[in-house]
Amino acid sequence: MKITLLGTGTSQGIPVICCNCEVCRSEDPRDNRLRVSVLIETGDKTIVIDSGPDFRYQMLRAGVKDLDAIVYTHEHKDHVAGLDDIRPFNYLLKKNIDIYATERVQDALKREFSYIFAEKVYPGIPQIDVHTIDTDNFYIGETELIPLPIMHYKLPILGFRINDFTYITDAKTIPQETVDKIRGTKILIVNALQREDHISHFTVAEAIAFAQDIGAEMTYLTHISHNMGKHEDVERSLPANIRLGYDGLVLNL
Repeated sequence: MKITLLGTGTSQGIPVICCNCEVCRSEDPRDNRLRVSVLIETGDKTIVIDSGPDFRYQMLRAGVKDLDAIVYTHEHKDHVAGLDDIRPFNYLLKKNIDIYATERVQDALKREFSYIFAEKVYPGIPQIDVHTIDTDNFYIGETELIPLPIMHYKLPILGFRINDFTYITDAKTIPQETVDKIRGTKILIVNALQREDHISHFTVAEAIAFAQDIGAEMTYLTHISHNMGKHEDVERSLPANIRLGYDGLVLNL
């Protein structure tokens, strides 16, 4: 299984124009963070978790030629806004794209992209097949996905475990039942917004404590705010088996 971090950033704490800080001026490409998303290539399927506003560019940048499914963690715009950009895959691959989401997320997609779900089909709109998920395990092709209920402040959202890989973003609290499902994972990706306390996201310290409790062989931090600082500086402060994720990082499992 090949895992590519398409984006490791967040809409929070990112200036809409260059603020001329050290991150803006950094020549290290690891400091250029698009909104969070991950590409998972299994033996028979190409899966993306979340399609944020940067989805189109992320697909182009990563050279993605195929897409079978998008799985959604939750309905916030920085995770769903790029859904319309699956149209080139519909056109080139001549197939529908499978969408996996809870009923609540589906309701949000219907509000945001009403034309996709309209009774009268407009030519050229995204072609999707929607699959309802909850907390039960499900399969995409031959690959089993284990939904991981977590809390994003007061919003229930999902992380996912696939074999020995676990992906969690936007977590603030994680129930013990979910922790038990994660134990034994070899590669953990988990959100760490900033050093300061935040109402709905792990801080760096909280993410480190969680990662150390899970005991994965390697942990990579994602959903990183602009005000976190430069990649190389943050890296020096992390434990040996916990690293800062960056856009384009490829992991094989």
